[in-house]
Amino acid sequence: MKEELLNILEELVSFKSITPNDSGCQLYVSKYLQHLGFSVNQKKYGDVDNLIAKKGSSKPVIAFVGHTDVVPAGNLDEWSTNPFVLEEKNGKLLGRGVADMKGSIACIMHAYNNFSKKNKDFNGTLLIILTSDEEGPAVDGIQRLLNEKILKKYDIDFCLVGEPSSKEKLGDTIKNGRRGSLSGEATIKGQQGHIAYPQNANNPIHLASSIINQLISQKYDNGNDFFPPTSFQISNIKSGYGVENIIPGELSFSFNFRYSNETDEASLISSVENIFKKSEVQYNIKWRHSGEPYLTTKKDFLEKCQSSIKEIIGHEASVSTDGGTSDGRFMAKICDQVIELGLLNKSIHKIDEHTTENDLLVLSAIYEKILTKVFKS
Repeated sequence: MKEELLNILEELVSFKSITPNDSGCQLYVSKYLQHLGFSVNQKKYGDVDNLIAKKGSSKPVIAFVGHTDVVPAGNLDEWSTNPFVLEEKNGKLLGRGVADMKGSIACIMHAYNNFSKKNKDFNGTLLIILTSDEEGPAVDGIQRLLNEKILKKYDIDFCLVGEPSSKEKLGDTIKNGRRGSLSGEATIKGQQGHIAYPQNANNPIHLASSIINQLISQKYDNGNDFFPPTSFQISNIKSGYGVENIIPGELSFSFNFRYSNETDEASLISSVENIFKKSEVQYNIKWRHSGEPYLTTKKDFLEKCQSSIKEIIGHEASVSTDGGTSDGRFMAKICDQVIELGLLNKSIHKIDEHTTENDLLVLSAIYEKILTKVFKS
């Protein structure tokens, strides 16, 4: 059993599937699942590969959603091993994507295999939905499958997203939602001039200071039992020409809201625009909305996931909505029970990304236990 799971992950890691180039990774998954009796539907939009595999034709329908794409490995000289070869070192399994999220894909493939062998005539439907566009723009992946109404026809009851949700130990945290994300690039126009004659210029840095202070001080909402209050953060400020005797002509800064379901995109944009307008400066803001918040309030699937973790590991999993965005935000539009459960997230996107053999085996067992609970209800 252990060897089979590790062989699956070894194959997955070997594909240099850096967003959006899947590099044949989904083809491997497709062949594996077809041997288990799954039918496979592949959709490609531009450079993005998407896969939908299905086994069964009745209710309930559970979908595992994940991504085969990974972020670049970075400086290869800093890696202890080849990032695209699964290797064990000091008790850790190293490789790009082992935690985010080829490890959980390997676990669900393994769990589906074990479950199918033990339950040849189960009543229900297994789905696995994969994209190569989660780490990138996320436009031609799960979102496109939804916009094209391809996923709606599956009438999904439960959605399990394999993102690395665990923090300190496997299964300590699962997610029943995520905050929304709204970003902006603001430019404030001033008037360039000699720094010794400020009366002949209009310093955009000075203009921006009051605006930034108001944006930081503003309380956008109070949050709720599931979400912390909406946060505003500035990630970058650009102004000046690298010399000390010129007042710059403009300033730009990038910012982001991670927002709760107590507000929305339109309200946040309105709040920011009002602060700029009241300041009577010449400005421009380019907005980019990455995703709305989502929240699973039904407890049926959540409780199945929690009890599965408790039975396999022996400890309670806390429920959280923190972290960045995920494809769960798209799936929540067609499924009202979306839960994220995966490996540890401490090493994701880092040099020497890693997991452990034990965590893989345990996560596969948890996934299989969840399937057993779903199809025995």
